[in-house]
Amino acid sequence: MSVKVGEVFEAEIRQLDAKGSGQAAVWRKNELGNPKKLKLTIPQTLPGEKVKVTVDQPEKRRRKALADEILEAHPERIAPPCPHFDLCGGCVWQHWDYKGQLKHKTQSVKQAVESQGFDSNLVQDTIGMDNPWHYRNKMEFTFAPDGSLGLHEQGNFRKIISLETCLIAGKEMVEAAIEVADWVKEHQLIGYDKDKHEGLLRHLMVRQSFATGEMMLAVFATESPTGDLSTATNNLIERITEKYPQVKSLMWLENTDWADRTQSEKSHTLAGRDYIYDEMAGYRYRLWFDTFFQTNPTQAQKLVDLALQMGKPKDTEKMIDLFCGVGTFSLPFAARVQKLAGIEIVETSIASAKRNAEDNGIKNTYFLAKDARTGIDEVLETFGNPELLLLDPPRSGAGGKVMRKIGRSKPERIVYVSCNPETFAIDIKQLVPFGYRLTTVQPVDLFPHTVHVELVAELVLEEENN
Repeated sequence: MSVKVGEVFEAEIRQLDAKGSGQAAVWRKNELGNPKKLKLTIPQTLPGEKVKVTVDQPEKRRRKALADEILEAHPERIAPPCPHFDLCGGCVWQHWDYKGQLKHKTQSVKQAVESQGFDSNLVQDTIGMDNPWHYRNKMEFTFAPDGSLGLHEQGNFRKIISLETCLIAGKEMVEAAIEVADWVKEHQLIGYDKDKHEGLLRHLMVRQSFATGEMMLAVFATESPTGDLSTATNNLIERITEKYPQVKSLMWLENTDWADRTQSEKSHTLAGRDYIYDEMAGYRYRLWFDTFFQTNPTQAQKLVDLALQMGKPKDTEKMIDLFCGVGTFSLPFAARVQKLAGIEIVETSIASAKRNAEDNGIKNTYFLAKDARTGIDEVLETFGNPELLLLDPPRSGAGGKVMRKIGRSKPERIVYVSCNPETFAIDIKQLVPFGYRLTTVQPVDLFPHTVHVELVAELVLEEENN
């Protein structure tokens, strides 16, 4: 007897996967009547919960489905406050009390550290936010083919959830985005169809400095804002400049590439500048549309403070800032050391780092646009071995070759800022043969209601084995 399509199961959530969804397993019979395990991924559930779930094609080994009913709820389950939560892919844990989220993030860092042979007791409790809402200073919204504006549906990059609100973005940012959405409707403009590769409007990027209040609105489109679009463009300029004086940069960015990302082949400054000013740790930064900058300024400030606290910079020391970006960590540290060298593969970021150092009167920095592996060799040759080294690599980590180069350069202290606990733990294991000891790991929550967690860690050189 074959298994019915749309079979209903009762399942217990055993754990969460890397995307924050519940994992469960149930037994069902195959066509021969033999028991077979069916592994289920059930979003918006929590460990220990018992749920009722309808599974399409249950004869498969793995399926994903939403719970029909929560039979036994986790004690930390709460009602998600956002009306878009059930469909939107921006958040995954609004149904989980914030304290519970933080505990889980701490445990995930402990597991990553322990998996590589380090003492999990070195991991401190995750530093959360007093108010874990409206914390993002940058959002990228997408236009649907009908011109509506919003965020992707969870697990479906073809469908857009129309924007009514967004509880993780800054409030003024959401208001400005809705204004742009209204402008699109009034002028009956169309969005971009990803399947047909045709249409006008692709994305809207909104970024705002919480320190200066300056905002950038950047419309990504497949055509120039001139010609037939002049009337609509002029109306956009008028309504934004009149209603939102904090918008200091109104941009129109042409992007005809098939790739679905916010990139630009030609830029048009419709009003104001092509950048805005932001501040962090007492330093001013210029941010263009493609500048990488921490999207949670409140918690990013804590990252900087922790890095300074762990690094203990001295005015007699040389320092290397690896994966330095636009100088988020470089500038605060440069003010406290004798000289600092920053290395970053993205040339525009290095240009920004140089300009930011100049804007802030920092004159003891040297920035190099090269990949970490070859860049560190060049810096060590001309700069000498540093007493202090900080690295803030991408999610993929620094990699074994880079970590071994760091180990051979023998800095007395290493501060590692990470957005991926797993690659962090793998990376620092490479330093053990060089005599480094992990002293502390401090997780910091920069993205409440998501699975992501950052951390700052300190390693000290105790002996020279190589």
